[in-house]
Amino acid sequence: MAFSPFAPVNQNLPTTMAGDRSWVLFVTAVCLVSISSVHAGTSPRVGLLFVYELSKEHFQNEFPPFLSHYGITYNDPIVFKCNLQNYPDLPRWLRYSQRSPGHDGYLYGTPASADQGRTVIEVTAINRRTYDTVRQRIPFTVGTHGLWIPYQVEFFVPKRDVEEVLPSQIQKNFLNDLEAVWATDHLHVVNITSALDRGGRVPLPLPGLKEGVYIKVGSEVPFSQCLLQALEPMNQQRCSQHLRPILSCNEWFSPHIHIDWCNITLIDLTQATPPAPGPTLGSGILPSEGVYDPPDSPEDREFYLDYMCSIMIPLVLALILFLLLAYIMCCRREGVEKRDAKTPDIQLYHHQTIHDNTDELRTMAGGRSAPRPLSTLPMFNTRTGERMSPLQRPFDPDSSHIPLILAQHDPNTDPLPR
Repeated sequence: MAFSPFAPVNQNLPTTMAGDRSWVLFVTAVCLVSISSVHAGTSPRVGLLFVYELSKEHFQNEFPPFLSHYGITYNDPIVFKCNLQNYPDLPRWLRYSQRSPGHDGYLYGTPASADQGRTVIEVTAINRRTYDTVRQRIPFTVGTHGLWIPYQVEFFVPKRDVEEVLPSQIQKNFLNDLEAVWATDHLHVVNITSALDRGGRVPLPLPGLKEGVYIKVGSEVPFSQCLLQALEPMNQQRCSQHLRPILSCNEWFSPHIHIDWCNITLIDLTQATPPAPGPTLGSGILPSEGVYDPPDSPEDREFYLDYMCSIMIPLVLALILFLLLAYIMCCRREGVEKRDAKTPDIQLYHHQTIHDNTDELRTMAGGRSAPRPLSTLPMFNTRTGERMSPLQRPFDPDSSHIPLILAQHDPNTDPLPR
């Protein structure tokens, strides 16, 4: 038996079937409410800033419920990967930013007229602790707001990161401060861009250094006198000298919001922009009714002279250098040959001289018969007073064993004179 979940419950049906139909009705109502809430919170408009926050706490609840099973509560780091459904990247007007895995992520951007329609974004949350993944699809419907915002001002806030100005409360506080400057409360945030997307440098990882943010605000009310003062020649000259411009409304902003008034841009869309000039016709552009007439083929050219200059001249120079080197190496060796002929006689003479000197020294060493010096002979005997003649003792060539005094030979002898 088929039945519709939206049909009223028949009281005559069994209790189990009525209970099942009640449960189906409840689930259907919850789904409709959740889908309507999703579409209500994700409705970007053409020409206005759209911000969608990827809550880290919301995706944390999608992972396995450790709290219900084990009583454990985790605050895991989560990284988001966003892309257009069935495509690897995001739409051209949508950007994604997340400061760190411990912070929430943001999808933000300003759609154009060509981006109208339904868009589905796939968000994949990756748990960096367990590496579990959860994927959700977020539908966007880009529409029009029916407002015309011709007057726009772009402010540069150097001491903020883009994630710090994307929350709705921060944007509301900025608009409240700007209402006193612009003298109107009909203000809309048109776009927010990081300075890194404009070619800015990545700041050093030091406290107090931020990347900087460009905030564009628009209104249908013309610019106030305070905003026009920032573009006066006197203030522009002060900015060129790295001085702060003189403005009457600079103190109206909160102290925690620092605006660089030297980097402010006023955009007036009420003034028609002249079209870009077309190309100037000249000799390089053919007239529209003309027919291309290619030129005749060039005349034949003789390359024999070029060949001779590029090939033969280096060969002739190389041949001349070869002949000069051969003459130096082979034809100028007469003096060298004469010196080489005399070399054996000189070597034999030196060898004979060394041999003769060696024989003479050996003969002199073998015929040493001179008396030994007295310093190497023993002195007189202190007990007898006799002096031994060196000729009475046999010659001992080993003079190192001959004592200089008798005390060295007889330790019991008194060496002192009496």
